[in-house]
Amino acid sequence: MSEDDSFVDKWRARWPEWQVAEVFLPAATRARLLAWFALRQELVDAAWAGADPRPGEAKLAWWAEELQGWSQGRRRHPLGIALQSLGAPWERLAAALPVLAAARDRAVDLAEARDALPAFAAVVAEIDTVLAAEPVAPADAAAIALQLLAQRAVHGDDGAVPLSVRARLGPDASAAEAASAWAGELLQAWPPGQGTRAGRIHAALLRERLRRLASHNHGPPSHWRSLVLAWRAARGRHSVPPP
Repeated sequence: MSEDDSFVDKWRARWPEWQVAEVFLPAATRARLLAWFALRQELVDAAWAGADPRPGEAKLAWWAEELQGWSQGRRRHPLGIALQSLGAPWERLAAALPVLAAARDRAVDLAEARDALPAFAAVVAEIDTVLAAEPVAPADAAAIALQLLAQRAVHGDDGAVPLSVRARLGPDASAAEAASAWAGELLQAWPPGQGTRAGRIHAALLRERLRRLASHNHGPPSHWRSLVLAWRAARGRHSVPPP
C-alpha cells in the first residue's frame, strides 16, 4: 500500500464507476491519472466545500506552496509520489488556485459561473495531456470549466446553483428541485467529448451523473452502463446511449 492510497480511495469512493471505466486506459497510466483526479478533488473541495470558506482558503494556500515545491523537485503530500516528477506545469496550477477560490461565490447565471474558471481550467486541460501522454490537443478551457461546475453540482453543493435558476423556480422551490434544474441547464450546454481518453471518459461519466441528477436520480450509474459509456468515450463516440 502506498502513501497516497487514502486520497485515491477517497476519490474512488465518490466515483465507484471508475473501477470499470479505467479498463479502457493503458495500464501504465492508470496510477498517475488516479492520483491526478484525486488531486483535482482535493483542490475543488478546498475551494468550494463547507459553509465557512476560511478553512478551504488555508488549504489552498498550503497547496499553492506545495505545488510550487513540486515544480522545484520537492514534495510533502503523498500524491506527489505519483505526480511530482512528471513534468507538468505545477507552478502554473498553483498560480491559478485563487481563480478557483474566487469562483466559490454563487454566480448570477451559467455564463458567469463558466467564465470565472477558464484560467484554472486551461491549466487543468494542459496537465491532463501531459499525464495521459497522448498526441491530442488539450480540451477547451470552457469544457473543463463546465465539468468543474458539474462536479460541484453532483456532489450536492447547494452553493453551485446560480441565482438565475433559483429566480426561475421561485422562492418555494426545494434544494432538490434547484439542483435538478441546474443539472438540466448544464446538460444543455455540454460540449462534445474532447481532449485525452481519460478526460473523455471522466466527462462521459460526469455527464451521466448530471443526467441522473436532472431526473432526481442520485448516485452513480450501474457498472454495465458505466462500461458502455466509457467504451464509447474511449473510442471518441460523442452520442450518448439511451438509459
